[in-house]
Amino acid sequence: MKTVLEVSRLTGVSIRTLQYYDKIGLLKPSERTEAGYRLYDDMALERLHQILLFRELDFSLAEIGDILDAPGFDRMKALDQQIELLTMKKERLEKMIAFAREVKLRQKGEIKMEFGIFDNTKLEEYAKRAKESWGDTKEYAEYSGKSAGRTAKENKGIADGLMSIFAELGRFRGRSVYDGEVQELVAKLKAYISEHYYNCGNEMLSSLGKMYAADGEFKENIDKAGGDGTAVFAAGAIDVFCSKPE
Repeated sequence: MKTVLEVSRLTGVSIRTLQYYDKIGLLKPSERTEAGYRLYDDMALERLHQILLFRELDFSLAEIGDILDAPGFDRMKALDQQIELLTMKKERLEKMIAFAREVKLRQKGEIKMEFGIFDNTKLEEYAKRAKESWGDTKEYAEYSGKSAGRTAKENKGIADGLMSIFAELGRFRGRSVYDGEVQELVAKLKAYISEHYYNCGNEMLSSLGKMYAADGEFKENIDKAGGDGTAVFAAGAIDVFCSKPE
């Protein structure tokens, strides 16, 4: 765990900014000490890393929050897009540096002014497509509509409610995935997602189950809520549930 001061020194993000991110629900501390001081674990630092990359690419805080909190957020996809956008920025900056050096060397002579290097259209178009790619499904559109009027506190409460279902599933890890109570919890999970995020049919639930079991932030969060192995257990139970007709 790192204190807010340590995180600030490590990342260069001011304490005031970290406090603001907490206030708007963009980056909540993992824990608080008895005295109320914020503490951040590795998962929180990983989220901050994503926030900083998206900010570097001129995404708004609201856009970043929507992307990171989307149920189907794919960290690897986000990194691929960030790398592509940063590479485009790097190429554009290199061209501008070369142009500036040419201007300096030829300042006494006639210079053919090439304004094309100041054209940011290509970068802006890719960034626009990247943003749109997170909202090109009906599920994401429905999620955006449902979450639009919620406060950060309400969103956190809903996320905590989702994790509480996984915590319940974690208590049944010793049972078969075919167990009646386990299957009832999967039905509860499906209904919860439909109520608070988007309509979750068996096909979508099956896809989510595979994502839960894959290595990454989802698996880490679920195992943190229900104990090691909960994500894989939940995925197996979901697979059984979805094998039955709706």
